[in-house]
Amino acid sequence: MKRVAILGPSTFSEEATRHFLGEDFTYVSYKLISEVFNATSSGETDLGVIPIENTLEGSVHLHVDWLVHEVDLPIRAEWVFPIDMNLIGFASTEGQMDDSNPFGYIRKVLSHHVVPAQCSRFMKQYLSGAEFEQVSSTAEGVRIVSSLQDPSVAAIGTAIASTNYGVPMLRKEIQDHKDNMTRFLLVGKEASELKASKDMKTTILVTLPEDYPGALHQVLSAFAWRRINLSKIESKPTKKKLGTYYFYIDIAGSLDSVLLPSAIQEIEAIGCQVRILGCYPSYSYTN
Repeated sequence: MKRVAILGPSTFSEEATRHFLGEDFTYVSYKLISEVFNATSSGETDLGVIPIENTLEGSVHLHVDWLVHEVDLPIRAEWVFPIDMNLIGFASTEGQMDDSNPFGYIRKVLSHHVVPAQCSRFMKQYLSGAEFEQVSSTAEGVRIVSSLQDPSVAAIGTAIASTNYGVPMLRKEIQDHKDNMTRFLLVGKEASELKASKDMKTTILVTLPEDYPGALHQVLSAFAWRRINLSKIESKPTKKKLGTYYFYIDIAGSLDSVLLPSAIQEIEAIGCQVRILGCYPSYSYTN
């Protein structure tokens, strides 16, 4: 069985990965995303799962930086999975509860750093007096709450973490929008056999030549006149020199097509550096 590194256990990454890959893989949990990358890069695991983008927060920039700057791991697949945030903790039994704020007794909330942006409305209404403390994963927050057994400390995390650590869910689905989705990447040095998909994506990095006015316009034109759809484009600093950037581009299409390779050749012809991060199947969410 191939070994898959995930952020976990009992995290959204584990829920999403088990839903997508099933039980034909051995899942290895790590507390930090850096450990997921390093385990896959070193060969300790065959594949790694990386949360890369969320409906509400956008790109997870730390994870993009790891993919670009720290490791050389081709993208092998992507899929989208719904994320339901839950307030998890022990209810207070002391005194009369305030009906306008039933969670006023909570003084500290533990979770992953991406969570507040996804639950801002609920936290503003019910947890404005609570301190937010960042931990390595949503599941780690629930584990700490389980060990403390203190009603004043709660976590925001998964239903599976609530069950596994024996901590009640105080309020289900507290995210700002019910269609909150996260996009996950499967990365690894070797390809893996996956179910068929009608959609393909290619992700590239384009670094512009410093002394070429209008280079970005020409890059975009190379795709535009061929009617190649760019599903995402982001500029990020190269970290080599102030004022220099690369463009992280997701393309709806495959390198096996006729048009995409010729577009890349046109971009390289004007002096741009192009790095291909992966050409891979893309999967939408299905129950």
